[in-house]
Amino acid sequence: MTIQTVSTNKAHDGIQGVYRHASRETQTEMTFSVYVPQHNAGAKLPVVYYLSGLTCTHANVTEKGEFRSACAELGLIFVAPDTSPRGEGVPGDPANAYDFGLGAGFYVDATREPFARNYRMWSYVTDELPKLIGEHFPVDSARQSILGHSMGGHGALTVALRHPGRYRAASAFAPIVAPSQVPWGIKALGGYLGSDRQAWRKHDAVALIEDGARVPGLLVDYGDADQFLTEQLRPELLQVACEKANIPLTLRRQSGYDHSYYFISTFMADHLRWHAERLTG
Repeated sequence: MTIQTVSTNKAHDGIQGVYRHASRETQTEMTFSVYVPQHNAGAKLPVVYYLSGLTCTHANVTEKGEFRSACAELGLIFVAPDTSPRGEGVPGDPANAYDFGLGAGFYVDATREPFARNYRMWSYVTDELPKLIGEHFPVDSARQSILGHSMGGHGALTVALRHPGRYRAASAFAPIVAPSQVPWGIKALGGYLGSDRQAWRKHDAVALIEDGARVPGLLVDYGDADQFLTEQLRPELLQVACEKANIPLTLRRQSGYDHSYYFISTFMADHLRWHAERLTG
C-alpha cells in the first residue's frame, strides 16, 4: 500500500506529517495525519489512534489538539484519520445536515444504499489504516491504544470493546456512549444500517457492555457546560453499564467545559499519560 506525503513539519523535535492514499475500503482517497516523536534509529514506538467527531477531518485535532508535546515526552506515535469518505460521487445527506453523510461516517460499515459502497469506516479504522501505518511508520503493533471525541469517542469505545486484547488502553472525550438511545445515533445507525436495532448493538458501547463485551478499564472526560450533554452524550448510561459489568471506569465531570477543542486540548496530556502507562508499563 502506497501513501502520498501532503506535508511534513518539525514539532517538538519530531515530525508532524499529513498523508493521503487510495483506500480499498472507502473507494476514495483518504487523508490522515501522523506525529512521530524523535526516536533512536530502528526503535519501534507505541501508537495511539485518535478518532474525531462530527464535521471534523484529520485537521481538527492535528491543529487544535495540543498533543505533540506530550507525545514527544512519552514517546508515542499519534495517528488521526478522517471521519468519513469524501470526494466526487460520495453520497451525503440529501438535506446537507451536519450529522449524517460527509463528515459523519460514525465508524460503521454501512449496509444501506447508497452508502454501502463508500461508508466503510469501521473496516478502515480497524483494518486498513493500522496495516498502512504498520508498513510506513515505526510502530510497535503489540502496543496500541485508541481514544476519540464525541462521535469519535463512540468509535473508540466500540472499537476497543469489540477487539479485546488489541488495544491496551481506551479513552474518550465527551463520547456518544449509547447511540441507539439518542438522536444523533438513531439517525446515523438507521441511515447506514437500516431498521434492525439488533444490528445497531454492535456499534453502541452501552449495548456492547450489556451483551458481555469487556475492557480492562476506561477513562472518560466530559464538560458540564457541554451543550450536547443531556440529549446526545448521556455519560450516566455508561457509568451504570460499567458498574453492572465491573469495568473500572474513571468518569470525570469537568466544571465549566464545553464540547470544543478548548476542552479537549486541556485534558489531552492527561489522557496520553494514562495511555502511556498502559502502553509502556
